[in-house]
Amino acid sequence: MRIVLLGAPGSGKGTQAKLLSKQLNIPHISTGDLLRAAVAAGSELGMQVKEIMAAGHLVSDDIMLGLIEERLGHDDASGGFLLDGYPRNLIQAKALDELLDRIGMPVEEAVDIAVDNEQIITRIAKRAELEGRSDDTEEVVRRRLQIYEEQTAPVSAHYNQHGILTQILGEGSIEEVYARINGALKQTNDPAS
Repeated sequence: MRIVLLGAPGSGKGTQAKLLSKQLNIPHISTGDLLRAAVAAGSELGMQVKEIMAAGHLVSDDIMLGLIEERLGHDDASGGFLLDGYPRNLIQAKALDELLDRIGMPVEEAVDIAVDNEQIITRIAKRAELEGRSDDTEEVVRRRLQIYEEQTAPVSAHYNQHGILTQILGEGSIEEVYARINGALKQTNDPAS
């Protein structure tokens, strides 16, 4: 199964991705992890990433797509994958579609974890307190949510137009959200439904 996991910062994407990856036996591909792994590997692409990040710039879409394509070439991704953190905007979504079509691995399902903004702010404030993170202030979180609404939310509409979007209520316990996602994926992939 080839899945793109969407949701605002603090929606629980990372937590759910780990659970789904284990259950479906497909790799959880996080863009942040890809970037760190490329730098650690010291590959040519990794050295480019290191220079870009050291200069405080964002990694270009072309480099990110290159890293994703490289990662999807590993044996463990032959049966599917779960992309977390990418695409972040419509341009990236269209470029990802082109890449995945070219390599014969198109997205089969996009799951959007929907959580009320005020609950996200509460979640992130609690996480910041537990982890001692001073960068997750309410003002910063509200700005991140605004950027998400402007740039990333249209990606959901893109996948909805392709008929592969499932929206899941991301409120409740980790187990409740996981059960909703799992149920939706089974229903989507059950030919009898």
